[in-house]
Amino acid sequence: MNLWETITGSDMTKELKAFEARAQKLPADYQAAWEKMKSYFWPRSDFSGRNLMPVLDGVLGLLEEAAADGQSVGEALGDDIKGFCSALAGEEGAKSFRDKWREQLNKNIAKKLGK
Repeated sequence: MNLWETITGSDMTKELKAFEARAQKLPADYQAAWEKMKSYFWPRSDFSGRNLMPVLDGVLGLLEEAAADGQSVGEALGDDIKGFCSALAGEEGAKSFRDKWREQLNKNIAKKLGK
């Protein structure tokens, strides 16, 4: 990855397009689960989302293997997709980008107030 790709995020765009191409090959119920999972993961990412790329790759690999084995989505992920994503992302104690921004804002205000 070169500097320009890092700055513009074009490397991530290519990677996300590759993920979507892989997801389109999955059965419909797996595609629906993939969409739900993405919506649960993104709020737990950093500003650029680079920390999610390995997680998304692993989850998509799991879905591909489960589909190839003939398992249902429920067998592969369980009944609680949101809980699965929370456990995988380590939501316990993990901060979302909003939490990180709030913390930074509070530090800046405290510094301005002389605390």
